[in-house]
Amino acid sequence: MPPVNTTRDNSALFLPTAIVIAGVLVGGGLYFGLSKSGGSAAQGGTQPTVSVDIKDVKIEGSPYIGKADAKVVLAYWSDFQCPYCKAVDVGGIPQIPIEPAFPILIRDYVDTGKLKIVFKDFAFLSEDSTTAALYGRAVWALYPAKYYEWREGMFEAQDEEHGGFGNEASIVTLIKSISGMDSAKVKADVAANREKYQAAIDADRAEGGTLGINGTPGFITGKTMIPGAAEIASFKGAIDPQL
Repeated sequence: MPPVNTTRDNSALFLPTAIVIAGVLVGGGLYFGLSKSGGSAAQGGTQPTVSVDIKDVKIEGSPYIGKADAKVVLAYWSDFQCPYCKAVDVGGIPQIPIEPAFPILIRDYVDTGKLKIVFKDFAFLSEDSTTAALYGRAVWALYPAKYYEWREGMFEAQDEEHGGFGNEASIVTLIKSISGMDSAKVKADVAANREKYQAAIDADRAEGGTLGINGTPGFITGKTMIPGAAEIASFKGAIDPQL
C-alpha cells in the first residue's frame, strides 16, 4: 500500500521504561495490574533478554504501512486498550507525558520508503481488546488503504479501560465517521470470519510470547527488541544501522 502521510509536528521524546502488561486509568491516575500470562506489572519492569531477529517474525497477512519491499521492517505488538500503545501511536495521555514516536517514524522512514511497519495483535486486557482486534482484521481485509486512518482513530478515541469506547457499537460508530468505509460491511465481515480472525489474533500473541514479547507495546526490528513506549532515539538507533 502507499506510504501514509502525516502533518503532525513532533519533537524529541523521552523514555518511560515501563511496559504496560495490564494498564487501566482510574480516577485520572494510571496503575498497572498483572498480565493474564503472569508477567511482571511493575513500572520500570523490562522484557527478558532474548535473541531476536525480524526474519523470524511472520509478517505475511498482517496489516502494515509502508512499501511492501521496504528495506527495514518493524513489527509492533499492541492492544487497542493499552494506554502506553496510545502514547506511542498518537499521544494525548497526561499520565504518560511523552511525544508519540509514530508520527516521526512515518514522516522520516515510512513516507520516504525506508520502513515497513507490521502490526501484530497482543489482545489481552479486556473483551474490548479482542473486539478491536477482530475489527482491525476486517478493516485490513476490506479497506487496507484506510487501515492506518482507522487505527489512529481507534487510539485517539481510547478512554479509560471499560470507560465506554472500544465495544462493537462504538467501533462501528467510528468506522461510520471515516470516508470511504462501509460500517455494515465491516461488521458483517467480522461476523463471517470471526473464527479465522480469532485464530490469527491468538497466533500473533503466541508468536510474541515465543519471541520474548510479554506485554504491550513491544517491537522487533532487525535483531533488536524495543520494549515499552520508547523514545524516538531508540527506534532510530535500531533502524538506521539497517539502512
